[in-house]
Amino acid sequence: MADTHHAALMDRTYRHQRLIYDATRAWFLLGRDHLIAHLDVPQGGSVLELACGTGRNLDLIGRRYNGSKLYGFDISEEMLRSARAKLGARATLAHGDACAFDANTLLGQARFDRIVLSYSLSMIPDWPRAVSCALDHLAAGGSLHIVDFGRQHRLPRLARRGLNAWLAKFHVTPRHDLDKQLTKIADARGMNLNFKDLFASYAQHAIITNGNG
Repeated sequence: MADTHHAALMDRTYRHQRLIYDATRAWFLLGRDHLIAHLDVPQGGSVLELACGTGRNLDLIGRRYNGSKLYGFDISEEMLRSARAKLGARATLAHGDACAFDANTLLGQARFDRIVLSYSLSMIPDWPRAVSCALDHLAAGGSLHIVDFGRQHRLPRLARRGLNAWLAKFHVTPRHDLDKQLTKIADARGMNLNFKDLFASYAQHAIITNGNG
């Protein structure tokens, strides 16, 4: 079951924003294309995006990795309206909560070769739970790919203040301890974490790989 309060908040936030989302977010959601370029989806592999929004990423993933099977869900029905219009029959989409989902029930597939969380953890209140739920659905040898706002510690102080004040208007909170929390989660599961800052710490990119057979 989706968090109805958070779902309603996201619907209010994006009811109109979804119409201009892709055109406006390209300027500051940096690193999404970097994530897609490093997905390395196997031929015919399955890709799930949690909080898929307008479907922008799944669209580009499907074009880059021809033959991949695309899945996605979002807590906002408003965003899903855009995703369904963009992707049509190319992807299996559903309404769901990244913190509490069973992919087999929701999408008809239990495990995925690649799972994506793109600029969504900064909008999910219990984001460590979302990471754990994603990892529960990784296939053996699969990987979870995350991109989001970074620690910003290499940016000028005024730029940091201005950015965070503006992001707060959209209920966005950069996760400055993402690397530490992901290290704990990956270590507890015996998984491998690769983490790096992007664009002078404006963004951060992480890959957690499930090597368990």
